[in-house]
Amino acid sequence: MIRRTALSLLPLILATPLAAQSITVESLDPTEPPVIIEQPDREVFSLSPLEEDLGRVTSELVTPVVTGTGAQLRGLDKLNGKTVDFTLDNGYSVMFGDLRVDLAECRHPEDNAAGEAFAFLTIYSGEEASEPPVFQGWMIASSPALSALDHARYDVWVLRCKTPAAESGETE
Repeated sequence: MIRRTALSLLPLILATPLAAQSITVESLDPTEPPVIIEQPDREVFSLSPLEEDLGRVTSELVTPVVTGTGAQLRGLDKLNGKTVDFTLDNGYSVMFGDLRVDLAECRHPEDNAAGEAFAFLTIYSGEEASEPPVFQGWMIASSPALSALDHARYDVWVLRCKTPAAESGETE
C-alpha cells in the first residue's frame, strides 16, 4: 500500500525543478520500513540542446514547380460510401453535396506532373461564403492526411493537376 502511494507521488516529484533532493515517505504502520525516493542529479536528466555542432547544410535540392490549368479532385460521401471524381479549373468552384469547393491554384513538379500535386483549396459549408471556410490551405496529393478536410460527412482530396499536355491527349 505504501509503495503504491509513493509511486503515485512520483509524477509530482518529477514535475518539480531538478535539484538533488530526497523524500522520505513514512507509514503509519511502524513495522513497515520507510520508503525513500531520491531525485537524480540535474546533469543526468538535462534537457538542454546538444552543445556540439551538427554540421551545416552545404547544398539544397530545389525542384521547380509548374502551375497546372486545374486539378482533379475526389470527394467521398461518408454517409453512403460513394466517391465522386470532379475536375476543376484554377479559379473556379464546384458543389459537392453541401460543400462548395474553390480551387485557387494547382502546382506540380516540372519533371513529374502525374506523380505529385499541390492544390490550394477553400471549402465552405453551403453555397454562400457567409461563414468562415471549413478548410483553407494546400492539399498534397501524395500525403492527403497531412492537410485534410475535417468534416463529419464529406472528405475531399487532390488526385492530380490538369496539364495542357494531358488535356490535348499527349503523353508526357
